[in-house]
Amino acid sequence: MEKEEVQERAVRVYADGIYDLFHFGHARALEQAKKLFPNTYLLVGCCNDELTHKYKGKTVMNEKERYESLRHCRWVDEVIPDAPWVITQEFVDKHQIDYVAHDSLPYADASGAGKDVYEFVKSIGKFKETKRTYGISTSDIIMRILKDYNQYVMRNLARGYTRKDLGVSYVKEKRLRVNMGLKKLHERVKKQQEKVGEKIQTVAKTASIHRNEWVENADRLVAGFLEMFEEGCHKMGTAIRDRIQEQLRVQQLRGLIYDEEVDDEFYDDSEEEEEYYDNEEEK
Repeated sequence: MEKEEVQERAVRVYADGIYDLFHFGHARALEQAKKLFPNTYLLVGCCNDELTHKYKGKTVMNEKERYESLRHCRWVDEVIPDAPWVITQEFVDKHQIDYVAHDSLPYADASGAGKDVYEFVKSIGKFKETKRTYGISTSDIIMRILKDYNQYVMRNLARGYTRKDLGVSYVKEKRLRVNMGLKKLHERVKKQQEKVGEKIQTVAKTASIHRNEWVENADRLVAGFLEMFEEGCHKMGTAIRDRIQEQLRVQQLRGLIYDEEVDDEFYDDSEEEEEYYDNEEEK
């Protein structure tokens, strides 16, 4: 009966950290911790500002903001504020922790208690490894902001923040505002250039269409002209041929008529000659 109760009891897994600028890399680590066992109760410890600033450095979010971020993570069952920097047996017993989840890389103990803050839980066999999500970390996010610092300051100045809110000097504010104005001018000029480019492309495209239409029409007109010219030439040739043939027929007809007249005259002369000889004989 006791064994069944132990099996039914959720395995209490503990994960801790600073969780500044809570991001999906934190969420994935907590997801892995939550899924270590079929029935897991995940406790997440978060160090307060005093301890964090002492051993790690200044955070962007304060302790209350970091606690609240963890409470809104779907994998977290319970948030433990003011978590210790190094886990002790007393802390494990107090929260009835079965396992502690974290990535396997040694985490230097800045407090001086040891070489690795998880050295104790590893020694007693209560450490479970999770995998880090590479490409995302709080330090990376801060570096991105620092890299584009001026752009973020300009953005917040445009949104109504004062230079005092941003910790910017009077001279720097003026310089940034001038840069902001130049940037806007550059963007307007760029947009205008893009519009002009689009219009030029439209005109060129339209001209190309008209040119293609003209070429097609010209081809059609030339083909029509050649067809009409060929037809006209054919008709002209036919008319010329008919006219020549008509002239030939007329000439042939005239030739026949001329031959008949010649024959008639020859026949008449013979009769007169016969009459002449007859008359001579009578004499």
